[in-house]
Amino acid sequence: MTTIVPIDTFADLPRTARLIGIDLGTKTIGLALSDVQRVVATPLETIRRVKFTADAERLTALCRTHAVAGLVVGLPLNMDGSEGPRAQATRAFIRNLDKHLDLPVVLWDERLTTVAVNRAMIAADASRARRAEVVDKIAAGYILQGALDRLSEIARQNRELTELG
Repeated sequence: MTTIVPIDTFADLPRTARLIGIDLGTKTIGLALSDVQRVVATPLETIRRVKFTADAERLTALCRTHAVAGLVVGLPLNMDGSEGPRAQATRAFIRNLDKHLDLPVVLWDERLTTVAVNRAMIAADASRARRAEVVDKIAAGYILQGALDRLSEIARQNRELTELG
């Protein structure tokens, strides 16, 4: 069963299990993959959305291929932190995934990730065509890296508590 969980529960996943980051758009789904130590996020691929079942089957196949133990899904909140139609669509996508995947899901605030990625690519002098081609999977990497950094911080805090205790 696909269940939305808090980020700290990912600290209990098997030590070498990978995570997939997802930037869910209306036309594409950007994907990024963590390394087995869950330190670095790498852009994986962009799925051109067709129908939900086909999209879910591709995501499921990638999760199996890469031994994925959890998903980090970007939640497109409004600038004031409220949830609008895109956030509701993201939650519906996760609910529908339940028939295809049995993985825990962390929702990650993705406000301004695409803007940050586009700015970085413009600064790197990437062409408009190149930006359009890779922006979604790089945004997924940005989302996933934020979650990986938080997991690293949780692990560091836990080590400090153990040393003090």
